[in-house]
Amino acid sequence: MDESANNSRNDTAAGIERIIDGDSKDLGGFSVLRVLPAPARRMVGPFIFFDHFGPAEFPPGEGIQVRPHPHIGLSTVTYLFEGEIIHRDSLGYLQPIRPGAINLMTAGRGIVHSERAGDDLGSVSRLHGIQTWMALPRDQEECEPAFRHYAAEDLPEFEQDGVTIRVIMGEAFGHESPVTRYAPTLYLECRMPAGSELTAPDGYDDIAAYVVSGEVNVGEQPLGERRMAVAESGRLPRLRANADSLVLVIGGADLGERHIWWNFVSSSRERIEQAGQDWREGRFDGVPGDDEFIPLPE
Repeated sequence: MDESANNSRNDTAAGIERIIDGDSKDLGGFSVLRVLPAPARRMVGPFIFFDHFGPAEFPPGEGIQVRPHPHIGLSTVTYLFEGEIIHRDSLGYLQPIRPGAINLMTAGRGIVHSERAGDDLGSVSRLHGIQTWMALPRDQEECEPAFRHYAAEDLPEFEQDGVTIRVIMGEAFGHESPVTRYAPTLYLECRMPAGSELTAPDGYDDIAAYVVSGEVNVGEQPLGERRMAVAESGRLPRLRANADSLVLVIGGADLGERHIWWNFVSSSRERIEQAGQDWREGRFDGVPGDDEFIPLPE
C-alpha cells in the first residue's frame, strides 16, 4: 500500500499537539481511511501505519481480495469489528480472523501474505476493522518472520469508570494483553457510553485517541468520528463521551525515524530499495495455496 497525503490540523486545545483527519479512498464499495502516516505526524510511538476500513457491505460472491505481497521491518495487527478475513502467509499459516481476535504478523527480514474474504463469501457480508503497522526496534528489524493468532477471549476486557476496555496490546489499569510487543506499546479499545469519562494511561513517549464512531472531548478539544487527536508530551487529556462512542487509544515508545515505501518499513532507505529488488526478482518465498501476487509499483 502506498503513502497518501493526509490532512492534519494544529488549531487545537491545550494538551493536543495535532488533529489528523486522514485521507479517505473509495475502493468501489469499500472505504479506507488512512490516518498514519500523515505529513506532519509520521508515527505515534511504534505505529507507522493506521488504516480504518469499512464498514462495508459486499453482495454474495464479492469481498476483500488482497493478493500476496511482501513486508519487511514491521509487525502488522489486524483487528475486526465485523466480518472475517482469511490470512495466508509464506510461513505456511492459514488463519481466519474474526471480530475481537488478533492476527500479529512480524515481517522482520521478510514475509509475504494475502488477505482474502472469509467463509461468508456466499452470502451478503460486512467488513469493518483497523489495520495497523508497527515499526520494529532497530535491533529487531531483521528478525526471523513470525505469525501468531490470539483468540478474542485471550484479550483482557474489563470496566473502568463505566467504560468497557479491551487491552489489544500493552498494559492498562492492571490488565496486560498477551499479544507480543517488541517495544513499549499501548493499544486499547474503549467503548464509552454517553457521559462517561476516562483518563488514559501515561508514561509513553507518544499517545493518541482515534474515534471509530461517536464523539468525544479530549480535554477541551471536540473530536468527531474518524479523527485522531495526538497528545502533547505523551499525556492524553481526559476523554469525555458526548455520545455513545468507540475510541481506540494508541501509543508507545518513540523508535526514531523510519522510512516507509509501499509495504516496506526500515531505518535504511537502502534496505527498502533492496527489498523492492528482491520482490521484483522473485527472491521472497511464496504463499502456499495462493499463487497470485501484487507487482512492485513503478
